[in-house]
Amino acid sequence: MSGVVIVTGASRGIGAATARLAAERGYAVCVNYHERADAAADVVAAIKGSGGRAMAVQADVSIEADVMRMFEACDAQLGTLTALVNNAGIVAPQAKLESIDGARMQRMFGINVIGSLLCAREAVWRMSV
Repeated sequence: MSGVVIVTGASRGIGAATARLAAERGYAVCVNYHERADAAADVVAAIKGSGGRAMAVQADVSIEADVMRMFEACDAQLGTLTALVNNAGIVAPQAKLESIDGARMQRMFGINVIGSLLCAREAVWRMSV
């Protein structure tokens, strides 16, 4: 199996493991990260070190312009998108609902819901043509 995949939130944890596994399965991987450029670079280096193709793109998935830029960079550098892993998400730090302020709720909703929908929209558009 081969193709091109974007993995959001791929600089660490489940996203990084998913990006590495996708590369092992023959995918060229766009490693999305928000803040940890060093960690994303490590994932890309590991993929390239194993003979795969990968790139890192900084983007906040809750911001439409960032999502558009990420998908366009992937198109230009890796080719036609064939898969998306919507992995980016936040919950930390753990807190009781009554102690979570509105700004934090909006940030969580922006990344966990709006971000996933923005990425899915762009992926569907590319995979449908």
